[in-house]
Amino acid sequence: MPPRLLSWLALLGGGLLLFFAPSSVRAQAPTLGPFDAHAAVGEVETSGDAAYDAEAQVLRLEGRGAGLTGRADAFHAVWRTVGGDVLLRARTDRRGEAAGPSRVRGWTLRADRSSDAAHVSVVVEGDGRAALRYRPAAGDTTRTIPVAHNDPDVLQLARDDSAFTASVARFGHTFTREQVADVALGDSVHVGLFVAGPAADTTPAVAFRNVRLVTPASDGLTEYEEYLGSRVETMTVETGHRTVVHREDRSLQAPNWTLDGAALIYNSEGRLYRFDLATETPEEIDTGFADNLNNDHVLSFDGTTLGISHGADEHDGASIIYTVPVEGGTPTQVTPQGPSYLHGWSPDGDWVTYTGARDGAYDIYKIPVDGGEEVRLTSAEGLDDGSEYAPDGEHIYFNSVRSGTMELWRMRPDGSGTEQLTDDRFNNWFPHVSPDGASIVFLSYRPRVAPGDHPFYRQVYLRRMPADGGAPEVIAYVYGGQGTLNVPSWSPDGNRIAFVSNTGAATLE
Repeated sequence: MPPRLLSWLALLGGGLLLFFAPSSVRAQAPTLGPFDAHAAVGEVETSGDAAYDAEAQVLRLEGRGAGLTGRADAFHAVWRTVGGDVLLRARTDRRGEAAGPSRVRGWTLRADRSSDAAHVSVVVEGDGRAALRYRPAAGDTTRTIPVAHNDPDVLQLARDDSAFTASVARFGHTFTREQVADVALGDSVHVGLFVAGPAADTTPAVAFRNVRLVTPASDGLTEYEEYLGSRVETMTVETGHRTVVHREDRSLQAPNWTLDGAALIYNSEGRLYRFDLATETPEEIDTGFADNLNNDHVLSFDGTTLGISHGADEHDGASIIYTVPVEGGTPTQVTPQGPSYLHGWSPDGDWVTYTGARDGAYDIYKIPVDGGEEVRLTSAEGLDDGSEYAPDGEHIYFNSVRSGTMELWRMRPDGSGTEQLTDDRFNNWFPHVSPDGASIVFLSYRPRVAPGDHPFYRQVYLRRMPADGGAPEVIAYVYGGQGTLNVPSWSPDGNRIAFVSNTGAATLE
């Protein structure tokens, strides 16, 4: 392949991307994804290129130069200017893939685009070593803190006030982190993904997938009163490739997948919406008087009926469970008392399971879907939540704090035969069983979050494990939490899941 990725006018998504001299900022059409421009920094012998596949949501970047070393840098990057705190994440190629043995790649936060600017960067060398590199002030020598040696392909860089944290992972594993503080970048910084390498290197461009620029919540944000914007995402579970299908600057939460695979159902501001995946448009679902819905909503296994949780005035705002036709209609009450937070539906359609707050204790109950007497299934001390039937009806999966940390468990439908499935340093919530019953996907908070809490706006993992237990693997690195994965979220064919990630409006793309 010639040194340049593209040396002509490239047709991308119906628009033209025009390349100019390497030292200039290029004009793009239609977009570079979340970035505004691309350009070389420092002295490079050969021009670099950038191209964004809007349909696949993949950025390909080619560049030359010595990288981020010494007192002067040389590389090619895509750029955007942001202010304040920011969280940057992307998945890139590894050795043996398009990255090649001599490619240097990563994220950089810079005071400006001069070659000797103050910066903090996370870098992966061609030999698979990852490091946090930084120049404390303009003209200083770049310093290096090793992070990992395992050829990581998930790269994250975060700015939190005066602290900068580089996090790296081999996809499927949790992050390894290093931190530095008090680098003189100023409030407004240049954010970039970059690539560097020898001029003679003709390796194809490096691909960056799952690129996310996040404006995190401020310390002063009041949860359940103030909200960040939302990205509704779908992900192919086997590959980890993610697609943002919808964005709004308000809170969207807890997407279900309809049985025909054509739509997602999520809640926002007390209402439910059906999001058509083909037309990429949301439409409100009529739920009659139930206009104070929380994010606990579940589809019946046959796809015809929605279970919803509504803060009813006649119950002093406590959450009460109702059912309503999936296309909308008048709700039918199921639970006689609240709070009752719906989570599961039996495969035969006869029962729903939920978390009930009774006499100060939060336990799991089930009740006939047509109403009747509720049956208490758990009685251990501490919170039990997130109950969901396996597709064969043999088990109910749930999360419980009974062991001291929030872990995943399962039991028989009558509450007997309780088994613990996870036991690690994370707090694990909301197990969702795949349509074939073989695996479960769940959300994991880091240990700093209290075991009984599932807050908004944290760095979380989505993980998968065999339904009978085993070693979990990370399938997504997400900024989210509450509302990300509260409800059954598998596609009917079992290939994808849907979830919500969050960011402030400044980086909502």
